[in-house]
Amino acid sequence: MVKVKPFAAVRPPKALAQEVASRPYDVLNSKEAKAEAGEKSLLHIIKPEIDFDPIADEHSQQVYDKAVENFRLWQEKGWLVQDSKEMYYVYAQTMEGRTQYGLVVGANVEDYLTGKIKKHELTRKDKEEDRMIHVRIQNANVEPVFFAYPDNDEINGIVSDIVKNLPEYDYIAEDGFGHKFWIIDNDSTIKRITEIFASVPAFYVADGHHRTAAAALVGEEKRKSNPNHTGEEEYNYFLAVVFPESHLKIIDYNRVVKDLNGMTSADFIKKLNEDFVVENMGTDIYKPAALHNFSMYINGSWYSLTAKPGTYDEKDPVGVLDVTVMSNLVFDKLLDIKDLRTSKRIDFIGGIRGLGELKKRVDSGEMAAAFALYPVSMRQLIDIADTGNIMPPKTTWFEPKLRSGLAIHKLS
Repeated sequence: MVKVKPFAAVRPPKALAQEVASRPYDVLNSKEAKAEAGEKSLLHIIKPEIDFDPIADEHSQQVYDKAVENFRLWQEKGWLVQDSKEMYYVYAQTMEGRTQYGLVVGANVEDYLTGKIKKHELTRKDKEEDRMIHVRIQNANVEPVFFAYPDNDEINGIVSDIVKNLPEYDYIAEDGFGHKFWIIDNDSTIKRITEIFASVPAFYVADGHHRTAAAALVGEEKRKSNPNHTGEEEYNYFLAVVFPESHLKIIDYNRVVKDLNGMTSADFIKKLNEDFVVENMGTDIYKPAALHNFSMYINGSWYSLTAKPGTYDEKDPVGVLDVTVMSNLVFDKLLDIKDLRTSKRIDFIGGIRGLGELKKRVDSGEMAAAFALYPVSMRQLIDIADTGNIMPPKTTWFEPKLRSGLAIHKLS
């Protein structure tokens, strides 16, 4: 069963929330972040290389020093202020008419280390270490991680009651997504939320595997270096927004390839017929209609590809995934792309950009073909995490992304 705690968030005053909060560090490159960052934007803290001209190396000591300086400065100027008591918070996001309501909590380091916070992706040590540096230098979790948990009626009821009140923050970001934020300051409600989560069996990392690993590992470091460690210190917890699984929707994560491994497009399509039912759908964008149905764009035409029975294993939670089917039958077998993490011949496009982006990349001549996949379900993600399996790279895309800066968690 998972353990959570309330915390005294460092956050913007009501009037500054939209100015301070930013998109996460990993959805913008440095150039995009520099263009997007207003004077008070958290991007100056999470991507401080943008404060140098020209933009500095994000892994340089001067950039780390700048991150610390900016975090201190934002607090001195009153752009970020710490709450006077430990609380929980509700964070709601609205996209295309659908709203998901999450609780902002301190998640437990020990739960991650013992596997109660379950992951479905492999992490890379270099990326973990980079994120750990940021947690260490700030002595804070500046950006949240994004978890799912099995629906709980009582928690849903508490959140429903909270959101009947006026929110602390309420704005629509430049991408059109709505963000609302409420404070839970009633002591008995806070106590009850902590108690209910003690009966929730697990959290599932939805988005932010590297940030989760980094936050937990820094917590573990602090524990080992403290001879008077009790387990109650603030560093035993890290910043998470946790959503009931029914609220979350995974969108498609698509692929484009640079070449056809020496084949003509006609030869390639002929080869595809061995494992797929291939139909030419013409020039109008074709979106995959169901599991094991894919769309392909090549030479100005869209195709429906339906995997033939027997080409995948229905009993294997990973083998049945469309990303596995596509990797095995197309990228490995036909295109000789063995490792999706390292190959320079393949690129990935989040479904938020639409299938038109796939067409654009191929029509420009940059890519030879594009493949769209039917999205993974939350149930598939949970089944994989529960069985201790790992999804192939670039399987899930969650949208909207959490805004960074609406709540920051200090480790002491």
